[in-house]
Amino acid sequence: MKTFLPKVNLDERKWHIVDANGVVLGRLAVQVADILRGKNKPVFAPHLDAGDFVVVINAEKVALTGKKETKKEYMSYSGWKGGEKFTSVAQLRARHPEKIITHAVRGMIPKNRLGRVLMTKLKVYKGNVHPHAAQQPAPLKITA
Repeated sequence: MKTFLPKVNLDERKWHIVDANGVVLGRLAVQVADILRGKNKPVFAPHLDAGDFVVVINAEKVALTGKKETKKEYMSYSGWKGGEKFTSVAQLRARHPEKIITHAVRGMIPKNRLGRVLMTKLKVYKGNVHPHAAQQPAPLKITA
């Protein structure tokens, strides 16, 4: 059994733009993670970076179902005893709405060196203005 090694041309990476306005967070994160990994391409290999760039705009308008806006909490730990901090989605949306989408996508990609490289191709912005107009990103429709 030989390992399939496709030829990945780094010059052919595309740019996609996603409007998160009213889109459910989980459905958005799944499709963005698939594009970052390259699972939508015929040259996909789990050990290679064959994915495209994704620009997400209107991060503050992403939707959550149920009572997740107040009940869901993100934990950070300082390393000290009793150093846990809990932040609700509503607090994070007010301060850094980009982190909601980034955290959801990070949970859906590999937790290794490849995953860290993939996360550099994700660009998330609060409003609908982004600095990647020169790359001519193609609009991507998130299917429900």
